[in-house]
Amino acid sequence: MSLVSGRAVRTAAVLLPAAVAAAHIGPAATWLPGVRLPLFPGLAGTGPGRHIALTFDDGPDPASTPRFLEALDELGVRATFFVLGEQAVRHPALVRETVRRGHELGVHGWTHDRPWWPAFARDAEEVARTVRAVHGLTGHRPRWYRPPYGILTTSRWLAARRAGLRTVLWSAWGRDWTADATAASVRARVAADLRGGGTVLLHDSDRHAAPGCWRATLAALPPVVLDCREAGWTVGPLRDHGTVPVPVHCGAPAPAGLVGE
Repeated sequence: MSLVSGRAVRTAAVLLPAAVAAAHIGPAATWLPGVRLPLFPGLAGTGPGRHIALTFDDGPDPASTPRFLEALDELGVRATFFVLGEQAVRHPALVRETVRRGHELGVHGWTHDRPWWPAFARDAEEVARTVRAVHGLTGHRPRWYRPPYGILTTSRWLAARRAGLRTVLWSAWGRDWTADATAASVRARVAADLRGGGTVLLHDSDRHAAPGCWRATLAALPPVVLDCREAGWTVGPLRDHGTVPVPVHCGAPAPAGLVGE
C-alpha cells in the first residue's frame, strides 16, 4: 500500500464514523424551537387554531398519575399520555384505567435513555415492544411517538415510522421537571409559548426529573386549562387535534425529510 493510499484509508476511518454519528444525531436539532416551530410545524404538534393538545410524559406512575386522572376528570379534559413501556407493564391496571377514563396513550419509548449513539435494531425493537405492550393491555394501538428528552435521532424516527407511529414533540412546555418549578412558573412558561393550535408538554411523573416536581404541574393544571378556555381554545388529546397519522408498515421506505411529519 502506498503512502498516499494509506493516508486515505486512515482519513476515511476517521471521517466515516463521524459522518454516521452526524447523520444519526442531526434530527435532534428539531429540539430547538427556532428550528422546529417554523420548519416542522407537524413535528411541533401544530393543529387547528381553536384546539390545544394536552400531553404528558414519563408515566404511568402510581404515585402521581392517578392524581392527574382525577384532576382532568374534574376539569372535563382528556389528554394524551406518552408512556414508557417498562412502566406500562409494571402498572397494567393504571394503564387500563387511563384509557377507561377516555385518555389516549402514546409511545415514549421502552426506557428513558439518551440516544447519543446509533442503534437502529435496538430502537426499532424497543419502540415496537412498547407498541405491543400498550396494544396488549388496552386493545388500542397507539398512534403517536415522542422520544425521551425530545431528542429525535434518525434511528428513532425510523423506528417510529416502521411501527406506524407519527412523531410529535411540542410547541409549548412548562419546564416542570426542575426542582424550582412552581405552579406559577409552569403556568407562565406554558403561556409564554402557547398559541392556538399548539401542543403542550407536561409530565405526570418525577421518575426522570426532580423529586416531587409533579406537584407543581398538578397545581398548574387548572389555571393552564382556564387560560386556554379564556382564549377561546378547546383542550383535548392529540387524536382531536385535526391531524390523522398515516401508518407506515414495516419495510416501507421512509421519506427523504421531516417536512409534514
